[in-house]
Amino acid sequence: MCTGKCSKVIAISLYVLAGVSIICNIIAFFPDWSTKYAKLDSEENGARITDEVKFMGGVIGGGIMCLIPAIHIHLTSSNGCCANRCGMFLSIGFAAAGVVGALYSLATSALGLSNGPVCLFMETPTSVPGWGRPFFNNNGSYLGDSDLWTKCIEPKGVVEFNLGLFATLLVVASLELVLCGIQMVNGLFGCICGTCGGREEA
Repeated sequence: MCTGKCSKVIAISLYVLAGVSIICNIIAFFPDWSTKYAKLDSEENGARITDEVKFMGGVIGGGIMCLIPAIHIHLTSSNGCCANRCGMFLSIGFAAAGVVGALYSLATSALGLSNGPVCLFMETPTSVPGWGRPFFNNNGSYLGDSDLWTKCIEPKGVVEFNLGLFATLLVVASLELVLCGIQMVNGLFGCICGTCGGREEA
């Protein structure tokens, strides 16, 4: 496959993945599909939204920092101004920025899974319910024991909600990391050998 065609496949894939990443991060602000927790959190009534959601790894890292490189990478696959050795060389730098963004999204997603969600819970059956992170110190072991998930009283189903979204972000960030890594190699070959396009300019 020509380096230009490879760039096109990578760019289109990154568009889709960046879109999924942004959507998942935004949805994560609304546990139980309600806006009230985001509103209470913004009014400084105590944490109601998981910290890793507010780090915006899906929007900034897996979204914007991968979307911008995808645009340039896509341009290197066309017959436009970037479809030359210089454009392919620049795509290496853009892909490296995508790697950084994907790593940021990957890290925040992994932390979100490991630390668990913010929820209303009771430490013991006789204690007063309070907001916090009941799984914060168990190193993610709660993930394999669904019986523990019932500790969270509110928002309803918040453990499954966060688990699904952070797991999706983790997979998406991993794919973005691989694709941007491939584009760095592809860009190097394109810089040396050209893009196989209709015209070649330095």
